[in-house]
Amino acid sequence: MCFFDQTRWACGYWRWGHFRKQCNKEWRTGETCGLKFIYNTIADPDICKLCKDIEKKQRKYNKLMSDVDRWSREANRSATIEKARREIVEVTQAINSMSEEHQMRAYKTV
Repeated sequence: MCFFDQTRWACGYWRWGHFRKQCNKEWRTGETCGLKFIYNTIADPDICKLCKDIEKKQRKYNKLMSDVDRWSREANRSATIEKARREIVEVTQAINSMSEEHQMRAYKTV
């Protein structure tokens, strides 16, 4: 039952911060009992780094899709289109993975 700061972003994602107060169960200096309680929540009005990374991937996905659309109207671009489609699959998987990680952390109770 040791107390820690918590940072919570506007998107709901959170992380543990600095150690603030030791409980009665742990008597050794600098040690914690393993149970974490929130001493203070620091609200950050910005979005978290994971959201920023998801936005970057989404921009890359949108660019690849517009490139494929443009290239499909041109001739002699089949190899380029195929490469872009493989990248689209990879970016989509990365976006889904990061979104799932974000949802699990944002709405998980500790």
